[in-house]
Amino acid sequence: MFNALNLLSAAETKNSGGSILGMLPLVAIFAAMYFLLLRPQRKRQKETRNLQTSLQEGDEIVMASGLYGWISSVEDNYFWVEIAKDTEVRVLKSAVSSRVSTNSQGSDNSEDKK
Repeated sequence: MFNALNLLSAAETKNSGGSILGMLPLVAIFAAMYFLLLRPQRKRQKETRNLQTSLQEGDEIVMASGLYGWISSVEDNYFWVEIAKDTEVRVLKSAVSSRVSTNSQGSDNSEDKK
């Protein structure tokens, strides 16, 4: 009986070291998720925030809907965007997906292209 208790306690000490090694893959998965998913997403959010704050009147933009236009005025949370001659729409700043060019005159360029 004494011998059986010694074997049991020896087996338990071996398993306690295995539990730490058993958690290692879990920690590795969380680290991989951070570096592969969360970190690049935060970087994209930061770039988008910087783009939206740096836009000015006259910049040519592309909205998330695919419309191209020129910013005619900037207000608190939205832009007035000229999408055609004498046609302006009010757009949230978050709807702007990218900048095509900076400080170009919208009506002058649209007439030259036609």
